[in-house]
Amino acid sequence: MTDHDTEHHAGGPAEWDERYSASNRIWSGAPNGTLITETAQEIPGRALDVGCGEGADAVWLARHGWQVTGLDVSAVALSRAREAAKDAGVEIEWVHGGLVDAGLSAGAFDLVTAHYPALPKTPGHNTERTLLGLVAPGGTLLVVFHADFDTQHLKDRGIDPEDYVWMSHAVAALDDKWTIEVNERRPRQIPAGGDARHTADLVLRARRASPDGERN
Repeated sequence: MTDHDTEHHAGGPAEWDERYSASNRIWSGAPNGTLITETAQEIPGRALDVGCGEGADAVWLARHGWQVTGLDVSAVALSRAREAAKDAGVEIEWVHGGLVDAGLSAGAFDLVTAHYPALPKTPGHNTERTLLGLVAPGGTLLVVFHADFDTQHLKDRGIDPEDYVWMSHAVAALDDKWTIEVNERRPRQIPAGGDARHTADLVLRARRASPDGERN
């Protein structure tokens, strides 16, 4: 979710709806800087924004020529995202649901992006497999997490980090059909009005092998 602080807002659909309903707007309304940077050389195609929130990243992608699907567990967030797309004059498909149960077609997206996602762990690493499986051959996976989160702080808020997928899990799920193009820690580009407490990100960009076996 755009400018998403997983530390404070992990939970199920009801929790997210409650969180969104408590304020007129949660996130900054600006696209994530890493999305802009890491897609600069990509040819627009079909994109999936996982945990799209109020729609800033999805709208930005659509404005730059992508055919976008936005996915989120919160109906309240998706309602706001629809309004943002309408105001921007772009067409986006919105899907209400979690990553694993959304029923999206495998290999359907040239770009799958997830910024600061709260992805619950599932038996057999089904969450990671689903995330990777949605990327089309030759397509790109872009995943961004906050660095340096306080594990004890999460537990004090009733959130067990062991219940969620983190960057290490995403990296471990990549096999020889993938080329890792970026896997690094970097200073976070904080959008105007964004949460300034998190100053560093973990960024993963990986490309799935093309049908001919090439990876670029």
